[in-house]
Amino acid sequence: MYLRKRVLAGIIVLVMVLSTSLISLSGSGAKVTYEYYIAGSSEDAVKDTSPGLLLAGGSNDIAAAMLWMIEKSGGGDFVIIRCTGTDAYNPWIYKQLGGVDSCETIIFLEPESCYDEFLLGQIRNAEALFIAGGDQWDYISMWKDTPVEDAIHYVRDKGAPIGGTSAGLAVLSEFAFSAENDTVESDDALKNPYNRRVCLASDFLVMPNMEDKITDSHFVARDRMGRLVVFLARLVQDDWASTARGIGIDEKTALGVEPNGDVTIFGLCNDGTAAAYFLETPEYGPEACEPKTPLTYTGISVYKMTLSTTFNLVTWTGTGGTWYHLSAVDGALVSDLPDGSIY
Repeated sequence: MYLRKRVLAGIIVLVMVLSTSLISLSGSGAKVTYEYYIAGSSEDAVKDTSPGLLLAGGSNDIAAAMLWMIEKSGGGDFVIIRCTGTDAYNPWIYKQLGGVDSCETIIFLEPESCYDEFLLGQIRNAEALFIAGGDQWDYISMWKDTPVEDAIHYVRDKGAPIGGTSAGLAVLSEFAFSAENDTVESDDALKNPYNRRVCLASDFLVMPNMEDKITDSHFVARDRMGRLVVFLARLVQDDWASTARGIGIDEKTALGVEPNGDVTIFGLCNDGTAAAYFLETPEYGPEACEPKTPLTYTGISVYKMTLSTTFNLVTWTGTGGTWYHLSAVDGALVSDLPDGSIY
């Protein structure tokens, strides 16, 4: 069964698709506040779950990573939340990957939907919760300090897996690049760490092992190392953290984090391109981090994780990967790798 529901200022639109049949009950002239779609059973499944955090770098989703979440869900209800987009996850997760009682997608279109008891109940009842890609400012501006934030934390507290990709990844760490004034490129951020587009946020979601951290996605593909270094510099310079840690995850790459901090890396293909980068600031702050002044911040440690390597978020240690140091000097990044690569 495939179910689609919209709330239109008290008028419910229900569209049910059974095989090729389509039944539509609709009203007119009302405001659409959310969209809700479900594939599978509409009854609440109650399953034993295991905690875990899935951090995905964007672009194509990885079946093995989603199956990791499905296993931890105990085969229960897999819920996707977002503010734009479609229900494309539903048929993929429910029909192709399988192993779940249902897959549901909630698209929050208006702020009032954050107080809808039906939607909040669907989130709280999730055995796995995943925040899709989109625009993280939509998530922060719409969900922060609302019952949606509380419902996400409810899923966390009951020991069910939670994940996110791209914009959904951005809001899973203690600190976030909010994108309130749109995105920012690495070169622009390095030239001016207080560029109006370098907007950071905190006090939203609290996830296990994500304190003092900030994440970034599409990492190598969009050359985001420079801006992540700037984010870390700003966190220290502005006294948000005495030391800060960053996690940059490339496209078609995901990290499964266990409660003890152990990380499993998933890649879309086994060609060695899957990579994640773990950055940590030194004990001292930036040498130059001021408005309209190129950033200078030396001695940032980096660990590059690839397939068949290990890392732990609690101990901040890894084996098999590459450790090196990165510095921003007058707005340009340099590294101590033999070839001088920043990645």
